[in-house]
Amino acid sequence: MDIITQLIVSFFSTAGIAIIFNVPRKTLFHCGFVGVIGWMIYYLLTEQGLDVVDASFFSSFIIAIVAHLYARRFKMPMIIFIVAGIIPLVPGGMAYNAMRNVVEDDYLQGLQYGLKAFLITGAIVMGLVFAEVLMQFVFRAIRSSKSKLQRTYRK
Repeated sequence: MDIITQLIVSFFSTAGIAIIFNVPRKTLFHCGFVGVIGWMIYYLLTEQGLDVVDASFFSSFIIAIVAHLYARRFKMPMIIFIVAGIIPLVPGGMAYNAMRNVVEDDYLQGLQYGLKAFLITGAIVMGLVFAEVLMQFVFRAIRSSKSKLQRTYRK
């Protein structure tokens, strides 16, 4: 039952963020779906005992790949799908706890929270970058093979 609740809440929160960012109406469902995919990967990996930094990396990697595919399909910028998709992964609560502990003069605990938030943020960015590089290689290989086929048929 918990996974169904996670799925529903992640869909509506991601779609809600997409509405706030004024994405086109025809992509609202798909933005919500990207968020569901990312959050479910994150949730399942953390439930299996994987560290939140690693889970954030893998889920943002998959989010970026799905966003690339949707961007090609709908002929829209992929940022539409990525921004809505990574919102559930952003460590806002951890950053808040870091600042709260610093204000309360608990610097050691604040530093721990701040470093963890920084690592999670870096993992999200690295997942997006790695997916971008991978998709560029894939699309370049597809274009290359298409041009080779066209040259073969012209002869």
